[in-house]
Amino acid sequence: MNKIAYLKADVNADVNASTTNAQWQARKDQAIAIGEANLAPIYIEKGKNALLWDVEGNRYVDFASGIAVTNTGHSHPRIVAAVKEQVERFSHTCVMVTPYNSAVVLAEKLNELAPGNSPKKSMFVTTGAEAVENAIKIARAHTRRRAVIAFNGGYHGRTNFTLGLTGKNAPYKTLFGPFPADIYRAPFPIPYHGVTEEQSIEALHNLFNCDITPEEVAAIIIEPVQGEGGFYPASNSFLKALREICTEHGIVMIADEIQTGFGRTGKLFASEHADIEPDLITVAKGMAGGFPIAAVIGKTEIMDAASAGGLGGTYAGSPISCAAALAVLDIIEDEKLVARSHQIGIVFSTHLKELQKQYPDLIGEVRADRGAMIALELVKNGDPSQPNSELLGALIKEALNNGLILLKCGIRNNVVRFLPPLTIEDEVVEEGLNLFKKSFESVAK
Repeated sequence: MNKIAYLKADVNADVNASTTNAQWQARKDQAIAIGEANLAPIYIEKGKNALLWDVEGNRYVDFASGIAVTNTGHSHPRIVAAVKEQVERFSHTCVMVTPYNSAVVLAEKLNELAPGNSPKKSMFVTTGAEAVENAIKIARAHTRRRAVIAFNGGYHGRTNFTLGLTGKNAPYKTLFGPFPADIYRAPFPIPYHGVTEEQSIEALHNLFNCDITPEEVAAIIIEPVQGEGGFYPASNSFLKALREICTEHGIVMIADEIQTGFGRTGKLFASEHADIEPDLITVAKGMAGGFPIAAVIGKTEIMDAASAGGLGGTYAGSPISCAAALAVLDIIEDEKLVARSHQIGIVFSTHLKELQKQYPDLIGEVRADRGAMIALELVKNGDPSQPNSELLGALIKEALNNGLILLKCGIRNNVVRFLPPLTIEDEVVEEGLNLFKKSFESVAK
């Protein structure tokens, strides 16, 4: 028997041999690099909207959404139908070789929906990191400048350049340097930690005075709400000030909306909260309900700076993902998920602030004013300078034991982040919040 035939027979015989989460985790530890670690040692069998079931039949409320990917819930029937229809026609041709109409229609819709009135164009890739890389390439081509400014605590991807932009060290940057040059960093305004907008703006001007002139800066990139950094929102006034600085100096303003886009924050795009028009927007995650696709959307005169053939990728704008993304946009509109996101945020805020009143020494801040992108910062003695990462670890584990999937974040590793599907039913929201309260009370003793 040749090796391929042997492996095929082995897989067929072995696929049902493991029936528990522990058995699958043991196999995973042997087969997959340790660097690609998993937060929860559970193996999912099926999902429906905001619920998941593992291989042992255990049921979970999902407050993670695959890190803000399944905004439209797990296996939304309209997305399933769109993908099935596309697969039956064809799965891949490469949009740069023989394109297809779904990519054109998706680009047209994104251009129309993006903030601002300037004419727009889009380009497609496969991952969020690729979108950021290409946004930087486009900005450099447009400005003929070299430098890029990012912010402390920002997260922009796992490729070498995007890691250089990322302002959170462990675990993302550890062991992987050196990183590219011409990347500069400024403090992100976080009033809870004593960093004011004025200090951040002053730091930018200090960069211009001491390290790099504004005439050498191609782009400033910012998350309207920091993701991995801790779910800290940039205030409307700060985003407006940043927009003014970029306009004054001819710098391309890039809004990294990979986690905040597609209704997550109570607007279709988080930049809309500040009523600004970024020059470029990067999107991915919630764009296609779990199918891999990402994009850069931007002002036409900037987007067209790259030469023909200078942008793209083999799987860029996959026809399957384009079909899913078009279905997602229809679902967001038809099911009014932007408004739903705002409603979800209000419910979470009410419950979490009540819990904060009971545990003021442990819950430092509740951040729930950006739709269904919600955070709880855990501290010791009510002190923002004393992060409580131990409590966070115990809480994530206890919640999982109680049937609730949560995520953590923050450069101090002390923030619970809540990212429920925007399609989540009211009763499941209440169930999940009750499970969270039960879990918190258990570990807070």
